[in-house]
Amino acid sequence: MKKGVDFIGVSVVYFCHDGAGNFVMAQRSQNARDEQGNWDIGGGGVEFDDGVEETLKKEIAEEYGCTVKEFEFLSFRDVSRIQNNTKTHWVALDFKVLVDKNEVKNNEPHKFDAINWFTLDRTHKVSSGTGFRLDNLPKNLHSQLPIFFQKYSDRL
Repeated sequence: MKKGVDFIGVSVVYFCHDGAGNFVMAQRSQNARDEQGNWDIGGGGVEFDDGVEETLKKEIAEEYGCTVKEFEFLSFRDVSRIQNNTKTHWVALDFKVLVDKNEVKNNEPHKFDAINWFTLDRTHKVSSGTGFRLDNLPKNLHSQLPIFFQKYSDRL
């Protein structure tokens, strides 16, 4: 049985920032489960018998090699989509996470081709509903990232 396919999966999704207006994203490699080549903020499935906060800290350490300084639960999203001709359904628990920028590295080069720091351009009011421009970000964003930015624009 496969999480998100045979039954609803639960995941943590994290917007890791440095407290100075920068946030990190990773470019998914060809070895990633889906959305290969797309840039994403980070996430991972909650395993049976693991707590949500434990999963959040474990996933960030695994992907970015750093520790969580503090975090804020933003809300949840119901994520139903078709990926690789397969319908998936996840409940995403979304977090804003403060990390030390100097600790962050690509700790899973087999899953990520690159990591980079970005900023949200808030200098122009936009009609996209996000409250900031996305044109300074890579064009190939994870399919759920614009939805994440729109939902939490006032809290990022």
